[in-house]
Amino acid sequence: MLVRVCRILFTTALLLGAGIGLALAEPVSFPASDGLSVDGDFTAAQGAPNGVILLFHQAGSNHAEYAPIAPRLAALGWSSLAIDQRSGGGLFGHTNTTAARAGRDPGYAAALPDLEGALAYARAKAPGQRIVVWGSSYSAALVFVLAAKHPDDIAGVLAFSPGEYIAGMSISAAAAKIRVPIFVTSASDRDEEHEAAHIIGASPANIKVDYVPSHGVHGSSTLREDRNPSGMAENWRAVQGFLDQLAVPTH
Repeated sequence: MLVRVCRILFTTALLLGAGIGLALAEPVSFPASDGLSVDGDFTAAQGAPNGVILLFHQAGSNHAEYAPIAPRLAALGWSSLAIDQRSGGGLFGHTNTTAARAGRDPGYAAALPDLEGALAYARAKAPGQRIVVWGSSYSAALVFVLAAKHPDDIAGVLAFSPGEYIAGMSISAAAAKIRVPIFVTSASDRDEEHEAAHIIGASPANIKVDYVPSHGVHGSSTLREDRNPSGMAENWRAVQGFLDQLAVPTH
């Protein structure tokens, strides 16, 4: 028990030292669009919310990918919902309970109903608020499919290391249907940069940010200090600049 308390105090000190208030994650469960129960964490914005960001993880991962990211989004005025998709695993020291419930990994495309369930949950939990989708690696591809299928429900797209990863789905074709603001980035890797540029280039959106980082790593981990100590701060500035364009205007 003492160890647990010390960890909580240490985490709190880190957040406050970074200028981020303590944001508490609320465990939630909801049905995917095909009925499978999906687990995740909902973190409320500090102050009046700009909206809700749906946070989807990379292959072999789970919602803990966003443990240091969701509090920063809360400090920027964004609530967030980070979920365990059925295609995932135990990265970041956490068990993916949705994947465990599903049994075997059914593949990337099979996670789309989980994303759709998260969208429905956010609409119900935060009626009238704008919803932004955020993907990492394979889910950075799926968010384009999700946004193309639900054009009236999604106000923006952030994709960290997107690519043509999904068998039977053209991510560029999905991007060609998206007119809301889009942000893409990648690892500091020529192939990843090319993939991201190709996908965002297919979209007719008026606001498109193709951010090429000086120090980038694959997926949303580019914003985690433990995975990208050299580039995290610069990459966060790019993300914040994009989110500021989506924020609710003040009157």
